[in-house]
Amino acid sequence: MPKDTKLPLVYSCSGCSSAAQAANQIALQLDRQGVAEMSCIAGVGGDVPHLVKIATSGRPVIALDGCALACARHCLARHGVEPNHYYQLQEYGVKKRYHADFDAEQAQTVLEKISVDIHAVTTASADNDSAVSTNPASINLASINPVAE
Repeated sequence: MPKDTKLPLVYSCSGCSSAAQAANQIALQLDRQGVAEMSCIAGVGGDVPHLVKIATSGRPVIALDGCALACARHCLARHGVEPNHYYQLQEYGVKKRYHADFDAEQAQTVLEKISVDIHAVTTASADNDSAVSTNPASINLASINPVAE
């Protein structure tokens, strides 16, 4: 998909816990469904010039963190970037577990809530020509096949 600079950027935690992997998968789906363009939080935190330039470009930013450590938010803050939309998955009941896969049904529910929120805000604030037109109900994590717990 070609880059669409009208889309907000989405960054997510992608650590080793189930909550981190849920955040990463939700961000991937926001990207794949055309709701946002995912960029690399590790590159921002690691001071990679090209990725810092993208993060500080002034585009709206969505940040997803799996837990209260808020790694994605802290990586962005290192470069003066405050997310326009910030989601901490623990606030949606997502539990942080190690050595376990995330719950795909729970991630789907959180994805739908976040998508509806982002869609409502971007539609309300955008001109008709630049409004995000993705139907949040069409975003689906069904293709995910995590290992059963």
